[in-house]
Amino acid sequence: MAKLIHSMIRVRDEAASLAFYERAFGLTVADRLVFDDFTLIYLSNAEQDFELELTVNRDRDRPYELGDGYGHLAVSVGDIEAEHARFEREGLAPLPVKQLALGDRVVGRFFFVVDPDGYRIEVLQSGAPGRFL
Repeated sequence: MAKLIHSMIRVRDEAASLAFYERAFGLTVADRLVFDDFTLIYLSNAEQDFELELTVNRDRDRPYELGDGYGHLAVSVGDIEAEHARFEREGLAPLPVKQLALGDRVVGRFFFVVDPDGYRIEVLQSGAPGRFL
């Protein structure tokens, strides 16, 4: 059976992206592969095996166009309110916490944050019943 191992996004400012992902999600550099024209940086933390791959193209002088096909990355946390407050203290500008319900059934509590390149990340409350939790 297949196992998801990483997701890749392109970033312009390596230092800003590394700082954001470490402050927001505790992701640190697991590996760095430097090629002539680009660098691949794999980020991870002790919570899982899945990695986020940052691709830094050296000749890029303008922001990437995310288009209308990209949705978001998602992470789960144990206490959505505490994480939201921490994101605010860190100056990460999280959007307000929202609740998703299907009729009377709450299926998710979450907020979004945007990284330095405009990628949206959904931060979901873990542990509660429902498809998204």
